[in-house]
Amino acid sequence: MVKTEKKINIKSFIAQYGVIVGLAAILIFFTVMKAKFMTVDNIVNMLRQTSINGLLAIGMTFVVLTGGIDLSVGSIVGAAGMFSALAARAETGIPWPIAVLIGLGVGLLLGAVNGIVVSYLKVPAFIATLGMLSIARGVTFMASDAKPVPGLSKGFLKIGGGSVGILPYPVLILIVVLIICFIVLYKTRFGRYVFATGGNPSSARVSGINVKRIICSVYMISGLLAGLAGIILTSRVTSGLAQSGNGYEVDAIAAAVIGGTSLSGGRGRLWGTIVGFLIMGVMNNGLDMMAVSSYWQLVIKGLIIIGAVMLDSLNGGK
Repeated sequence: MVKTEKKINIKSFIAQYGVIVGLAAILIFFTVMKAKFMTVDNIVNMLRQTSINGLLAIGMTFVVLTGGIDLSVGSIVGAAGMFSALAARAETGIPWPIAVLIGLGVGLLLGAVNGIVVSYLKVPAFIATLGMLSIARGVTFMASDAKPVPGLSKGFLKIGGGSVGILPYPVLILIVVLIICFIVLYKTRFGRYVFATGGNPSSARVSGINVKRIICSVYMISGLLAGLAGIILTSRVTSGLAQSGNGYEVDAIAAAVIGGTSLSGGRGRLWGTIVGFLIMGVMNNGLDMMAVSSYWQLVIKGLIIIGAVMLDSLNGGK
């Protein structure tokens, strides 16, 4: 009996805190391998880079909690960034806050289309968002004629390049978004409905929850945060690029799954997602410092995603 209890406790500990142990192990590994890894400059740079994936991973968590998936976030990053860049050019005379609102509006609109197609038209989330991935990227190339859009206003460039003390604006934006999303997910009726919808849609529907509206809403949240990530990325690279955000959905999904959000829906932890995107950020930064080929980095990310899903299955899925 004692041995059984110990096994259960160990399994529970790994399920709850394994990602934290994993993050600590990765930090120790790269610190030993590269002396410059734990310098203030590198940590700040790593946090700035991680903020993009952090925003996408938070939005992805909302979607996955309902049992869905959003493969289009990378393309929405590119579309929102491009349209905000077209408006933020100094020659247009459009105030930079309007350019930001345009980018957010594009993200919200594309997310709403995803939500409507998935929830009301009953198209599987994988297919609907895969289609949006292609549509959003095509629209981005057409809007820019596949050319970079430089000459952005100074106010707009400060979004991705400015800082308060040593903390970059993108990191501060991520912190604010995290606080808001924690409140929404754990302190509001909407958050409870999200978990209920993913846990058992039929029971949620019988209990009076508008499941279609909830599903549509989480895709809108994902699109909005992808739009915000696109604005920050465009500001940071100082120009609109049609290929921005390409492949970003992989890191976002990985961060959510590594953090303990079940692909079956109904179970997940936002704090786990935080650890998840920090793991992805540390991995990207550390492997770059060790000059590991980008091709091998893709292989490693794929293995991490598969491993995380396997652990979720061993823990019982839901």
